[in-house]
Amino acid sequence: MVTVCRDCCCGTAKIPGVDHAAQLATLKTELGSVARVRAVNCLDACEQANVIVVQPSTAGRAAGGRPVWLGLVNDPDATADIAAWVRAGGPGLAEPPEILDLYAIGPSRRVRRAIED
Repeated sequence: MVTVCRDCCCGTAKIPGVDHAAQLATLKTELGSVARVRAVNCLDACEQANVIVVQPSTAGRAAGGRPVWLGLVNDPDATADIAAWVRAGGPGLAEPPEILDLYAIGPSRRVRRAIED
């Protein structure tokens, strides 16, 4: 699953020069046959907008894959790199393109607490 933040900052005019609708449409089109793409309300990482979280598949999780949080995904090339990685298997099954290391972030304290509880 690919989760795309869309709320107070992500996906809004607060992040200018990005075609937010096209970003979401691209992910849905590119990944529709291999992953579920969903837009959600705030992931509480507004300073990193646009935020995308790539969840491992069942096989990926069994292979040790964990969710990967990516921030400042405001470039169509980064969106394409994410789509290519997910098509290749995603976390646990395929190494992400090295360029995505630049986008890696951690979840907020609020989200980490919710996960831990």
